Order: sequence, then C-alpha cells, then structure tokens
Amino acid sequence: MSAKKITKIAVLVSGGGTNLQALIDAQTAGIIKSGEITLVVSNNPNAYALTRAENAGIATAVIPGKEYKDQNAFEAKLIETLENAGIELIVLAGFMRILSENFTARYPKRIVNVHPSLIPSFCGKGFYGLHVHEAALAYGVKVTGATVHFVNEIPDGGEIILQKSVPIRKGDTPEILQRRVMEQAEWKILPRAVELVSKELAKKS
Repeated sequence: MSAKKITKIAVLVSGGGTNLQALIDAQTAGIIKSGEITLVVSNNPNAYALTRAENAGIATAVIPGKEYKDQNAFEAKLIETLENAGIELIVLAGFMRILSENFTARYPKRIVNVHPSLIPSFCGKGFYGLHVHEAALAYGVKVTGATVHFVNEIPDGGEIILQKSVPIRKGDTPEILQRRVMEQAEWKILPRAVELVSKELAKKS
C-alpha cells in the first residue's frame, strides 16, 4: 500500500511569526495532518519567525528585500526557492510584500493568506497590521474577525476559505483588538484552512 500523500507547505513571513507558530503548534497537535511545513521563507533576515522555524526543525530561506528591490528579480528567486523544495502550497503569514499577478497566476488556489478582518470589510490596498483594527474602531463596527482566503491578483480579493467573527468591546484600542483577533480568530482558522486546502491538494496529486 502506498504511503499517504502529504502536501508540502512553505510559509512566507516578514516579522515575529505568531501565525507561523500557530501553524507549527497545529501541526504538532495533529490539526494539520494532510500537509507538512517543510520551508519557511522570509524577505527579512532579522525576522524572529526564522528562529521559530529553526527551533521546530524546519528549513529556512532568506530572500532579502534590500538586495531584491526589483519585483521580478525577487519573485524569480522566490519561485526558484519554492520549486527546488517541491512546494505545493504557499501560506502568507505576516508577509509584508505584495506579490504580482505573474506570481499569483502561477499558483492558482495554492496561495493562502490570513487577513485580520471579515472581508469584504477593511481590506485591500493599505489595510494591513494595526491599520485594519484602527479602521474598524473608527467606523464603529460591533463585530470584526479574521478571514483566510486564496490569493489572486487583487489584494485580499481571492475566494474566502474560512471566516471567524470576534466581538469589539468598549475601551478597545487597536493593539488590544489586534491581540483578540489573533488569539480568537487567526490562530484558530488559519491552521484549519491550511488542513482543508492541503487535503484537497493531496487528493489531486
């Protein structure tokens, strides 16, 4: 009997890697079982996410943004890195670089991103990090949350995979809200979505 196919996953990071840690923990706990994180790639050589990957025994690669200011050169190096590792699914986890249509078209329904709002609210160009939570509080919505979606050529415009809502409370600051959205939504639905997509890709291969 042939061994069960496991989808090879790369996680793209730029900073602290809290979402990466949630994925690593979910893999350890058996929530992600149809895929395996085999590579972590960062455009920032100082990203703490790289340390998290190394601590978990996951291979890392750095494609420094300072050295690859040209988008085409950066993406060519990224594609080469992913192809050499046999990557089948790409997860953006706090990756602070927009990917071009040429890149996203190469991996249809194989790039997943987590966004800290309930898309279509507070998303698209300029909506990242604390900006999203500042906008939600300024608008006065009572509920926010997180969305995991496929990535296409439109920022935050790809098909939604999973969403989870989170309440906004009186006295919330952007920082407090950001933490609640991460803990109650992002860290829960990102691993579940990665497992769903990994399972589908494993079936197709």
